[in-house]
Amino acid sequence: MHFASIKNCDIANGEGVRVSLFVSGCTHKCEGCFNPEAWDFNYGNEFTEKEIDKIIEMLAPDYISGLTLLGGEPFELANQLGLLPLVRKVKEIYPNKKIWSYSGFLFDEQILGKMAKEHIYTQEFLTYIDVLVDGKFVQALYNPSLKFRGSSNQRIIDVQKSLKENKIVIYAE
Repeated sequence: MHFASIKNCDIANGEGVRVSLFVSGCTHKCEGCFNPEAWDFNYGNEFTEKEIDKIIEMLAPDYISGLTLLGGEPFELANQLGLLPLVRKVKEIYPNKKIWSYSGFLFDEQILGKMAKEHIYTQEFLTYIDVLVDGKFVQALYNPSLKFRGSSNQRIIDVQKSLKENKIVIYAE
């Protein structure tokens, strides 16, 4: 897996002050995407143990609320595999820090409806994600006043409650 960048002290991509990892690789190619260079799976640098250690260190201060995964597309199957060692370690070391992820895939239809049924690692990956902003960015539905999302079709989902209740539970900010 490759990544485009790692941002420390990000306040735009989830609640509180966060560390954000922008992965490379996305097949959605949404019109108006803010990060089209990250569509290429080989863009940026290789994601290694060195970056995992750097992110773990960045997450250490008490004022850091958690980790956000975006891109690119974290739920591309190749990226899920690359991210699993990171999210496992984050939850092991910082169980109370929230992991947010953004995905153009729909949680109910594509992630649970197809990916999780076909890939055991998708099921595991979901156990580490606390909040998911799902749905492709739609330029015609762009609204800059929306909190933590770019277009009004996107949902902010409480993943763990949704999995427990077997239905979509919108995240209560």
